[in-house]
Amino acid sequence: MTTISDLHLEHLTDARDAALTALEDESIHILREVVGSFERPVLLFSGGKDSIVMLRLAEKAFSPGRIPFPVMHVDTGHNFPEVIEFRDRRAAELGLDLVVASVQDAIDRGRITERPGQSRNPLQTVPLLDAITDNRFDAVLGGARRDEEKARAKERVFSIRDEFGQWDPRNQRPELWDLYNGRIAPGEHVRIFPLSNWTELDIWRYIARDGIEVPSIYYAHEREVFDRDGMVLAVTPFTPPRDGEQVRVETVRYRTVGDATCTGAVRSTARTVDEVIAETATSRLTERGATRADDRASEAAMEDRKREGYF
Repeated sequence: MTTISDLHLEHLTDARDAALTALEDESIHILREVVGSFERPVLLFSGGKDSIVMLRLAEKAFSPGRIPFPVMHVDTGHNFPEVIEFRDRRAAELGLDLVVASVQDAIDRGRITERPGQSRNPLQTVPLLDAITDNRFDAVLGGARRDEEKARAKERVFSIRDEFGQWDPRNQRPELWDLYNGRIAPGEHVRIFPLSNWTELDIWRYIARDGIEVPSIYYAHEREVFDRDGMVLAVTPFTPPRDGEQVRVETVRYRTVGDATCTGAVRSTARTVDEVIAETATSRLTERGATRADDRASEAAMEDRKREGYF
């Protein structure tokens, strides 16, 4: 016998599915607009959940053909091995041209200087801008979402960058009725954010609906960790514990993945996608606010980096 509660749950499920489909349609429209408007687009693909969803959307946007642009990762060299393995495997499965903009190469060439004991995450800007220039990319697709962080909430879907790769939040183009202006002057390029209107919960519900694989570290697992600056960091070759930092084994997972030196884990027992969705639905902190040390440096940390050319 069907109850009122059953009918309510069915209605709620249908509404959520419709909302996901609307987000999917919007993102696919943006991807197709990019290919129709620019000569040399590229999609940033790190092996993280947002870029994985972006890749799935690109598959759908251009099916049955192949994805008509390369993918690029700005690699600090201090990433989690599970994520790099996933990145390489997925790019190979889809036959994609993977461009790796290496922070280590930029250090070796004297383009940037590494500070001992500091995260390499802020050093990604120069390799990113060098790769854009060297490959003559005029549009760079990324998986940033407005719900992640205040500076990202300020950006348009089509976000212009000047000839120095810099962003001016006071000089942005209007976007009305899903109309996007992709005109650029020589030397400029546009950053494109097809997931702007998605949330972390939308991402996970889409992963569940489409049965999308993500790196194993997004699910709860046992790992050697220690506390530092209010975060739970993993023991890695790039993050050895300091004197007085006690190492222990805990059950954790990652809400976001990036440079291991500034990406913290969260204590969790969520071992399935449905459990991650339930956990995410009750969280009051964004994944970056909870687990990214570089974003916690100051209120304007992300905006300052974006002004300089960071994604």
